Amino acid sequence: MVIGVPEKSGNGSATLTKRDETGQADPAHGPAATVRTAAGVAGAAQLACVLEVSAEKPGNITPTHDFADTSFEDMLRSAIAVGPELGRAGERGVGETIRAVVEATRRVAPANTNLGIALLLAPLAKAALEPGELRVRLAATLRALDVADARAAYAAIRLAGAGGLDEPVEHDVRSEPDINLREAMASAAARDSIASEYVTDFALTLDTGVPALAAALAAGRPVRDAIVELHLRLLAAAPDTLIARKAGADAAARVSEGAREVLAGRRTLPSFDASLRTDGNRLNPGTTADLVTATIFVALLGGMLAPSHRVSHSS
Repeated sequence: MVIGVPEKSGNGSATLTKRDETGQADPAHGPAATVRTAAGVAGAAQLACVLEVSAEKPGNITPTHDFADTSFEDMLRSAIAVGPELGRAGERGVGETIRAVVEATRRVAPANTNLGIALLLAPLAKAALEPGELRVRLAATLRALDVADARAAYAAIRLAGAGGLDEPVEHDVRSEPDINLREAMASAAARDSIASEYVTDFALTLDTGVPALAAALAAGRPVRDAIVELHLRLLAAAPDTLIARKAGADAAARVSEGAREVLAGRRTLPSFDASLRTDGNRLNPGTTADLVTATIFVALLGGMLAPSHRVSHSS
C-alpha cells in the first residue's frame, strides 16, 4: 500500500522538508519554500484521518473496536468528508474552515467524530497552502486569527455538540465572542491540549509528535505500529484533556503513567488497552488521537511517510 500524497506542479514534486540525523524528513523545519496544491492538502488530510483510526491505538475507535455511538465506518466517512473543506483552507479564514469541516462531517456521521481534528488541521492546512517554512507560516497564521475566526469556531463547537459546554467557563462558546480565536484558545489552554496548541505554535504536534513518529519509522516500525507508538509517546508526554474533563485530572495522570509503563516494557499494550475501555469508554484518550492525526498530517505534507514504508508486518 502506498503511503504519501504526491504534489504535482509544472516543476515536478514539491517539498518543504529537510532530513534530520535519522534520515527521516523533518517536515516542520524545511528550508525549501513552496505553495502546496489544494488537492495535495485535501488528500493528506483524508489519509491522515484514515491512518489514525486504522491503527490499533489503546482506548480509541479502531478497526476492531467501535463505540456505542460511533463506528469505525463513521470515522472513515468523516475522514473522506474533511478533505475537500481542508483543501479550501487557503480561500477563507481558519474559523470558516473549522465550521465547514464540522458541517461536512455532520452530514455523514451521527456523532462528533472530528471537532478536534478540524480545530487542529484548519490552521495547519492554511499554513501549508502558503509559501514558506511550515512552522513559520503556521505561527503567522495563528497570530492573524481574528474575532470572525472565533465566531465561526464557536459555531462549529456548538454544532458538533462537544462535551463540557454546560461548565461555567470564561469566554463561553454559547455566547458570541468579543476576542480573537487565539485569545479564546489561550483562555482554555490550561485545560485543553488542542487549545494549548494555538498558544504554543503546535508544540506538542511539531516538537513531540513529529520527532516521535520519525524515530519509530527510523527504527523500522511499520506505519500503523509507528502510529501506535506515537500515540503512546504523546499520551506519556501530556495527560489527555478529554479524559481529564470526563474523569478528572488524577485519572488522566494515571493513564499517562500507563502509557509510560507500556513504553518501558513494564505493561503489555493489550492490558493497557483493556483498562481504557471500561465504564463506557470514559478513559478514551480522544484528544491524544486528534494530536496523532495532526502529526500524521504534517508528516504526509512533508514527505516523512513515503511509499517505501510498510503499513503493517503483513503488507
